Amino acid sequence: MIWPLRRKSKKRMARICIEGPINSETRKIVLKALKQIEEREFPALLLRIDSPGGTVGDSQEIHSALLRLREKGCHVVASFGNISASGGVYIGVGAEKIVANPGTITGSIGVILRGNNLSKLLEKVGIKFETVKSGIYKDILSPDRPLSTEERALLQSLIDSSYEQFVLAVSKGRNLTPEVVKSFADGRVFTGEQAKEFGLVDEIGDENDAKLLAIKIANLDEKTKPITFGKTKKKLLGFLPGGKIIHNLVNALNLELEGNGQILWLFKP
Repeated sequence: MIWPLRRKSKKRMARICIEGPINSETRKIVLKALKQIEEREFPALLLRIDSPGGTVGDSQEIHSALLRLREKGCHVVASFGNISASGGVYIGVGAEKIVANPGTITGSIGVILRGNNLSKLLEKVGIKFETVKSGIYKDILSPDRPLSTEERALLQSLIDSSYEQFVLAVSKGRNLTPEVVKSFADGRVFTGEQAKEFGLVDEIGDENDAKLLAIKIANLDEKTKPITFGKTKKKLLGFLPGGKIIHNLVNALNLELEGNGQILWLFKP
C-alpha cells in the first residue's frame, strides 16, 4: 500500500505502547503497527514498554520485527515504564537505545515453566485419569501425576536452550559479552538505576526523555509529537468504576491458564 502521507511521515515520529502480559494478541497488534510504520517510512519510533513479559515466541517475533524496522533506517528508542521485565526486556533490547525510570522494575532475565501436580487432590475426590499415548513423554506435565526424573531433565534442557537464546539476544542488543549478561541474568529483578550500571539501559529518564533522545538521533524538530499506532479499542469494562482493576485481574488469570505448561519469559512474583 502506498501511503499518501509518506513524505510528511519522514519528519514525524511513531509511537507504540506495549502494556500488560505479552501474548499472541499483543504480537498481532504490534506487528501490524510496525508494518504501518515501515510503509509510511517514519524515521523514528518511540517504543513504550510496561510489561512483565509473557510468551517466548510472541516476544521473539516482536523483537525480530523491530530489528527489521531498524534495518530500513528507522531509529528505535525504548522507554521502560513501571515494569519492563523478562519478555519486556527481550523486546526492549531490539531498540537502538533504552531509557528507564530510576525506579523501573526490570530484569528477570530467565525462563520459567510451570505445571500443576494435582494428583493428591484428584485422589481425594476420587478422580483418576486414563491415558493412552504414543510415546513415554506425550503426557509430560499431566496434572494427575508428578514428573519423573527423566521428564524433569528433558524439560530442563528446554529451559536451558531458551535461556541461552535470551542471553544471546541481550548480548547482541546491548553489546555485552554473554558472560557479563549471565552475571545478572539469574532471574533477579532490579531497578532502572541498577540496570544502567549493568549496561542494560543507556539513560535514566521518563518517556519524554526517551522522546527527546529519539528526536536527537533521528535529527527531527524539537517540537515533534509522536503518532501512536496499535491503539486498542476501549471496551465497555474500561468505562466502569474499577474496570481497569478487573481488566488486569482477567488478564492475569488468562495468562495463568494459557501459560500453564508453556515456556515463559515472564516475571511472576
